[in-house]
Amino acid sequence: MVSLRPERASNSQNVNHLFKTRKEEMNKPTYKDLLDAGAHLGHMKRKWNPKMLPYIFMERKGIHIIDLNRTMEYMDKAANALRQVAKSGRKVMFVATKKQAKEHVAKLAREVNMPYVTERWLGGMMTNFSTIKRSVKKMNNIDKLLADENVTSITKKERLTLTRERNKLEKVLGGIANMNRLPVAIFVVDIHHEHIAIAEAKKLGIKIFGIVDTNSDPTLVDFPIPANDDASKAISLITSYMTEVVKEGLEDRRKMKDEVKEEAVA
Repeated sequence: MVSLRPERASNSQNVNHLFKTRKEEMNKPTYKDLLDAGAHLGHMKRKWNPKMLPYIFMERKGIHIIDLNRTMEYMDKAANALRQVAKSGRKVMFVATKKQAKEHVAKLAREVNMPYVTERWLGGMMTNFSTIKRSVKKMNNIDKLLADENVTSITKKERLTLTRERNKLEKVLGGIANMNRLPVAIFVVDIHHEHIAIAEAKKLGIKIFGIVDTNSDPTLVDFPIPANDDASKAISLITSYMTEVVKEGLEDRRKMKDEVKEEAVA
């Protein structure tokens, strides 16, 4: 008798792949979405970086227009790589300290339980990670101290001072409080603005994903996404898609673990 089990498994995999493909297409920003969000609008020609030439469609009234076909192409490359990072169980740090990006990026990073920096990049945040971890530990110790109702030796003034110090640390380090080891990748909004983070990541061999505008050097990034990094709508659109593929990677990992458990039981 010929077993039908392999064929069923194959069909199931095909259905899952088809479902995933359709889901990705629904979540992925379209050309029109990017256009409406102003993702195609670059900087003034005089501010451009010549290395961005392959990603520029034309110049209009002294402003470079980004080729959105290239944006979509490179967005796909970045999405596929980010999904694999999440599927492997490793961390991606989101970096966006620009006013128009910070709140949205922090919210998205929290949704996928990934570390983020949206207030200020502290020099040595990755290259001197052991020192940063001590600061995080200090913040956690203050939390425990303030939460312990049995501690009566702290005066009201000391409690106020500790609370202020804790809030200051939380503002800068809150997004990495649960990060026990360095991430294997960072996703950056505006690599020109976050040049210190880029330099540290390159020094440590950490993969860099980033939205790259016409005034930046795309060769500094492993997975550049050419787009307007100043427009809040464009930033929101691209980062939302990137976090969505991270979710998919995490879901793939969960399913893979469940399958391993089922095989072990069988």
